[in-house]
Amino acid sequence: MEKWEPQEALAPDWNVAPTKEVHAVIDRPLKGTGDPRPVRQMRKLKWGLVPSWAQSPDLGAKMINARAETVHEKPAFRRPFTSRRCLLPADGYYEWCTARNELMLEQEGKRKRPRKQPYFVTPADGSVMAMAGLYEFWRDSTLPDGHPHAWWTTCTVVTTDAETAPLAGDSGEDGPKSLAEIHPRMPLMLLPEVWDAWLDPARRSQEELRALLEPPPPGTMRAYPVSTEVSNVRNNGPELLHELTGPEVGTLF
Repeated sequence: MEKWEPQEALAPDWNVAPTKEVHAVIDRPLKGTGDPRPVRQMRKLKWGLVPSWAQSPDLGAKMINARAETVHEKPAFRRPFTSRRCLLPADGYYEWCTARNELMLEQEGKRKRPRKQPYFVTPADGSVMAMAGLYEFWRDSTLPDGHPHAWWTTCTVVTTDAETAPLAGDSGEDGPKSLAEIHPRMPLMLLPEVWDAWLDPARRSQEELRALLEPPPPGTMRAYPVSTEVSNVRNNGPELLHELTGPEVGTLF
């Protein structure tokens, strides 16, 4: 497999949110070369998959995640699942957890918007995670051929059931003991040994592809509380990853 080498360092994004551009690794022929052989390359994609048949790109905001259990059969995802798969590299991801006492107040009708504590979930060994993703092309019919924004390239993150096994490391007395205690779903992180198979556009068997959608071994990830400043997408800096000594809004487990 020929690989394309980036010519410049990639600028970090400390607070990636839906509809923003993300970096994705894909295997695809290089545009304009006339060579049909796929080349491994990194592209910028907009997070929120817009199906090729969509009437409007607004649908993408609802397509930020694809469930691994049904990705092969959903109309928006089944075509890219068999031919347009990608890897989405990241140091980790944020997930929000509602404090138990806040959830009780919400259920009792005493609080309309319960406070949530953000956590940063990251590989315990400090490596970069590669999330399984799909990408798709969408043509804006309102724009003429050759217009720089006539074609959209968008993506979605494949998710699976969150781990119920203990998290790696010490999450503290008041911290969650598993990813499932933070959120019932998690991005599906693929291990290096399946990257080539997942990216290979010639691999189209649904049975073979679904077999690749296996989460990493239990205990691969750790999670720690971070500032609620991350809840505002306008905030974007390395300070958002600063590890707090405990939940900021009193999330008790």
